[in-house]
This record gives sequence, structure tokens and C-alpha cells, in this order.
Amino acid sequence: MGLSLGKTMDDNLKKQQEFTLKAQQLQLERQLAMQNEMRERQMAVMIARSRDLFWYWIAFDALTSTGLVLGALRRHRFGLLLPLIPLNFVAAYQWDMAYGPKLERIREMADRIIDEEHHLLDLPHGLPTFSSIEAARLDSKKYEPFKSGHDIFL
Repeated sequence: MGLSLGKTMDDNLKKQQEFTLKAQQLQLERQLAMQNEMRERQMAVMIARSRDLFWYWIAFDALTSTGLVLGALRRHRFGLLLPLIPLNFVAAYQWDMAYGPKLERIREMADRIIDEEHHLLDLPHGLPTFSSIEAARLDSKKYEPFKSGHDIFL
């Protein structure tokens, strides 16, 4: 009888472990989906912001360019046209960021860095570990104790 009870307990334990593993996998998949959706929303906001800034910049560039061209023609001082060069470079950059393929080029460059220059992504002193975080927490505790004077987490 003890043998069959032990086997039943082992079967139940295996089923419980499988259920826990599937629940953890489902939770991780949901977290990844949520993080990806948040990333997509942040990217959409960034693109919308670039497009909004582009139209403000174009309005500024058009007014400034018109004034500089009219001033250069009236005074016959064509040196007044020199500021148009950096203004138009910035306008072209803003267009490329808002409507052009700049984000695709940035993504391709990031992929290349991850694939070919991964050492540039390493954190100083490597990834934090539980022991390093705990040591830093305890070290900071020396200088800033709780107001109550008790550390309930020790």
C-alpha cells in the first residue's frame, strides 16, 4: 500500500510541476507581449513627435529662408544666403527622421552592433548579481539607516 501511495504522490508531484512550468511559461509569454506592445507604443510616440517637430522646423525654415533670400536680393549681399546651408541640412535630417528610412538604418546599425560588436554592450563590472546588490544595499544601510532604527529585511 505504501508503494502505491508513493507512486500516486510522485505522479501528483510531476503533474503539479508540469502545471507550474506551463503557468510560468504563459506568464512569461504575456510579459513579453506586454513589453513589446509598450515598446511599440513608445516608438509610435517617438515617430509622431519627430513628425510634429518636422512641421514646426519646416515652417521656421521657410520663413527664415524667405527672409534671407529677399534680404540678399534687395541688398545684393549674397553672404546672407550662407545660413540656409545648415538650416536646410537640419530640415533634411528632420524629414529623414520623420518620414524617411532613418529608423530602418538605425535598426540595421543596431543589429550589426549586436552581431559584430557585442562587447560594446557589456556593462561595467558585468551584470549585477543578487550578492552584489545585497552588498550595496547593506553598505548604503551603514550611512542611511531606517528612521525607525530597525531593518526588517535582515
